[in-house]
Parts: sequence; structure tokens; C-alpha cells
Amino acid sequence: FIQLLRSAKKRDVLQLLRRAPEETRPFLVEAAVATQSVASLAALSDFLDFSQEPKSLLEKFLYTAAFSPRPSGELLHLVLDKLDGKQLAPEIWETGIVAVGSLVGKLCQQKLCGLQVVERGVETLLRGLRGAEEEPKVVIFLLALGNARLPETIPTLLEHAEDGPTAVTTAATSALQRFPAPHISSKVKRVMRRIFHQKRKSYDKTCRLAAAEILLDNHPLPMDVINILLATSEMETEVATFLLLKVQNSL
Repeated sequence: FIQLLRSAKKRDVLQLLRRAPEETRPFLVEAAVATQSVASLAALSDFLDFSQEPKSLLEKFLYTAAFSPRPSGELLHLVLDKLDGKQLAPEIWETGIVAVGSLVGKLCQQKLCGLQVVERGVETLLRGLRGAEEEPKVVIFLLALGNARLPETIPTLLEHAEDGPTAVTTAATSALQRFPAPHISSKVKRVMRRIFHQKRKSYDKTCRLAAAEILLDNHPLPMDVINILLATSEMETEVATFLLLKVQNSL
């Protein structure tokens, strides 16, 4: 079916989407996203009205875009255009922002970070994070940055990991966990030590665990391993057992 869509004109894809029974539309939207031809994306742009379509159909579109293995710049452009300056249902907005992060990350993996639309996507996330005043919105932007895995966002993630409220610190440390070892610098490790050993303030156990995992998973120093093991004597049994097993697996 995707092969058929690849040779179809915009008019035909759009007609197909509009005339299809409601129960088959999610399948057709998924197929059109997978096709990623200029015609199918243009048809989706005309067909999807983010202010009127059922939430389930819009979520199907955004999830399919986010999980696309090799997305195009045109797909990211379509998602950004649909999110830009519109009053959206909160769950659609959240899914859309997380999808933008995923698309940016995958395009950069394809060495397409220099595309103008990718730069627009990154700016959308960073500007949104700077302007977010409510904690749940900050968390969504941090999740999106975790999906994007852009080295230039690490200082921003570190700042939120160390100084934010509980949900924010947890989201930021989880985002940092997604970066490959070459990007886990000595500065990142210093912040993770302060979080795990609670040098500046108390942290949620999920956040401390994430910090410990970053230290143990990225060329750990012997002293880090020793200090984490010593700290387990003062932790809950479940958390201590998890960390002990992790150290054993590393050995």
C-alpha cells in the first residue's frame, strides 16, 4: 500500500483520506506518513485540521511521525506547522512537542542538523523551555530535548537537573541518560555526583538513581564506584539492591 501511495498524486491521496470510513483513517494516515512523499505529506497537511479532527487521529499522526525510523525534513516541517500558534488540546500539544524532539534527533543522526527546519525545531524547543512557567510544560520540553539528544543542550539540562523541582530534576536527568558516552563529560559527572550524594539539596530517589546510572554507565572512576557502594548502606533496600546489582554487572 505504501508503494502505491509513493506514486500517487496529492489530489488522489487527499481524496482517499477524505472518502475513507472513519475506522480506516488512522491506517491511511499512518501509511501516508510512512510514505513521506511530497504528495502524501502535502495531502496530510490539507487533511489534518488540528482544531477539529478527533484527538485519536491526531495522536496517531504524531506518534507515527515520532517513531518514523528515517524521517525527512518535510515531515518535521509539517509537524511544526501544525503546532505553530494554534490553540491545541493539552495532550495533542504534549505529544507534538515530544515528537518534534524525536524528529530533530533522528534528522541529526542522519547528518541533517544543518537543515533550516531542524534549526527551527531546536529553537522551538529551547524557546518553549525558556518561556515555560508551569512545571508540567517544563517537563514536556525536557522530554523533547532528551529525544533530540543535542550536545549543545547539555548545559541547559544540567541546570534543570540540579536546581529544578522534583519532576523537573527527574525529567532532566532522564534526558541526560540518553546521551552516548562521548558526551558525558567531567562536568556532567560532577553535577551527577552532587545530585547522587545530595550535596546541595535533597533529591527524589528516581533522580538519584538516574545520576548514579550515568556515573556507572560511562567509564566510571573507581572512586565513584566506591562512593556509590558506600552510600547504599543508607538507602532503601530496593534502591540499594538495584545499585549493587548494577555494579556487579559492570564488574
